[in-house]
Amino acid sequence: MSIIICPGIHEPKLTENFTSSLSALFTDTSTSKNSVDILIYPTVGYSSLSAFHIVQFLSDRLGNEQKAPVMFISFSAGVVGAIAAASLWQILGGYVKAFIAIDGWGVPLVGNFPIHRMSHDYFTHWSSKILGCGHNNFYADPPVEHLDMWRSPQTVQGWWVDLSVGESQLPKRLSAIEFLYMLFMRYEEN
Repeated sequence: MSIIICPGIHEPKLTENFTSSLSALFTDTSTSKNSVDILIYPTVGYSSLSAFHIVQFLSDRLGNEQKAPVMFISFSAGVVGAIAAASLWQILGGYVKAFIAIDGWGVPLVGNFPIHRMSHDYFTHWSSKILGCGHNNFYADPPVEHLDMWRSPQTVQGWWVDLSVGESQLPKRLSAIEFLYMLFMRYEEN
């Protein structure tokens, strides 16, 4: 499976930190049945808002492997281009296994694939649900700064909320990176 990272508009060092945290999950070969290919969309200016450029990047990188499963992980302004790119990729015959929006507040999320939201606080989690979200989502508690979700997801503690059983069920406490890992393992098995 390929993981497509779509950063927002921020300093590249934050994305390096995020991908280092994510890569650390896959250093132990026993945690993954298949190899994981992490592809980072190289944002230039406002290109993270462009679905066309993200799909062009995917086509260049994946070539003949268009039918191979991909998981999108996007952050902030990058959610805008990534959600449109995921839908376009699927229309063009690609296989989107899942879409994860990290702090994509105010961005409508609709697609014919599983969608998950991760938020830096409860208000963002709660107010984003009306714009689309999947069954399994995460919010930081205690609240953290917006960029901390991307800079250091391994230090962000919060709650996994499973909306398929309703929010009346007690959520599960974990870190943001553990939540991402849980999602990856779920989609790798299916």
